[in-house]
Amino acid sequence: MTTLPEPKPTAPAAGQATRDAAIEDAADKMLTALNAAIQEKRQPTAIRIEDPAIPSWADGARIGTTPPVDQPGRPSMSSKAVDDSVRMWSFGGMTVLVCGGVALVMAVSDRADPTAIGVFFGGIAVVALAIARLLRRAGQVAPAEIHQTYTGPVHVDQRNVLSKTTGIWVKNTNEQ
Repeated sequence: MTTLPEPKPTAPAAGQATRDAAIEDAADKMLTALNAAIQEKRQPTAIRIEDPAIPSWADGARIGTTPPVDQPGRPSMSSKAVDDSVRMWSFGGMTVLVCGGVALVMAVSDRADPTAIGVFFGGIAVVALAIARLLRRAGQVAPAEIHQTYTGPVHVDQRNVLSKTTGIWVKNTNEQ
């Protein structure tokens, strides 16, 4: 003969909270904690001292003479370093895409002919070198911009000195 399990009561015992009430209580506690955290974050993290003796542009004067301290994490970089890192990432991504495309073409064509590969990459190298030389020449043709700002009486003397050194025993000749 099979033994059946004891039936579980469907109504809560006297004085006990139902499951729905327990979930509502937990949700209320979480909302209270969340509201407290939001209010804590809304507190100001800095104050402004309105003092007419200190100009508004001199906010650093209010802080003191303590030098800045490097923060943990990624170190600060100059704008040139940021530009160079973006170029490196871009070149790396471009290299992956070009190599992946070449690999896909070779896989689809079912042959990797060394002559075809050499012609392909040789052509790319010739085009890249031609563009680099063109850009270098264009940079040499354009005159350098010189911005000079003077106040008061100024005497400007701009001279070009050409120096030539020749021979085993060196004789320097400077021409102006």
